[in-house]
Amino acid sequence: MKISILSLFPDFFTSPLNTSILKRAVEKGLVSIHQVDIRDFADNKNRKVDDRPYGGGPGMVMMPEPVQGAIDYVRTHDAHIVYLTPQGKLFDAKMAERFAKLDHLVLLCGHYEGIDQRVLDLNVTEEVSIGDVVLTSGCPAALMVIDALVRFIPGVLGDELSALEDSFHTNDGGFDCPQYTRPCEFRGVKVPEVLTQGDHKKIAEWRAKEGKAKTLRVRPDLNLRKNYEPTH
Repeated sequence: MKISILSLFPDFFTSPLNTSILKRAVEKGLVSIHQVDIRDFADNKNRKVDDRPYGGGPGMVMMPEPVQGAIDYVRTHDAHIVYLTPQGKLFDAKMAERFAKLDHLVLLCGHYEGIDQRVLDLNVTEEVSIGDVVLTSGCPAALMVIDALVRFIPGVLGDELSALEDSFHTNDGGFDCPQYTRPCEFRGVKVPEVLTQGDHKKIAEWRAKEGKAKTLRVRPDLNLRKNYEPTH
């Protein structure tokens, strides 16, 4: 899989992409990630990429020419171009899994008050938001998308089932269950007995019940199956 990141701050990604799982995924050749500086496509000596918005208003808008130049530079016949914006579709685990199956994902990072709409209309496949929050740029959002989708690429994780069993990717879309490891007792608190008895059916039932209970308590908006009754 190939990922192209178009932004004004490519250095933002240097450290995260050279750390832990993302670094190993690149080293294994499972994914290639390329950072492109949109300023390189500005046609002025000051590398200016923004201007005042038509109609007035605060802030600056990214000009169409440099953004289009960066898109044309990386575009392939199967490029799936995603614009990171608070006004997009909400990013989730299902979308991350879908992105992981693409041959070429282009992540276009917004800056300032946004990008000239004509560039978006001419090029963007879909607009994606990481949540109802405004960031200083689309760079943190792009990094989050990359981190989430890479886990679904075969061979990236040591356990191939891990990505499918984590929170938000269960059959009901809820939270994962609480996790425990050694020691069996910590500061007077013991691991739940069901996890220590080796009955895999009961363990699975306990994990499903606890995960759903927390989901309903913390995120009732996720709309779990109506026939579930939480524990008290």
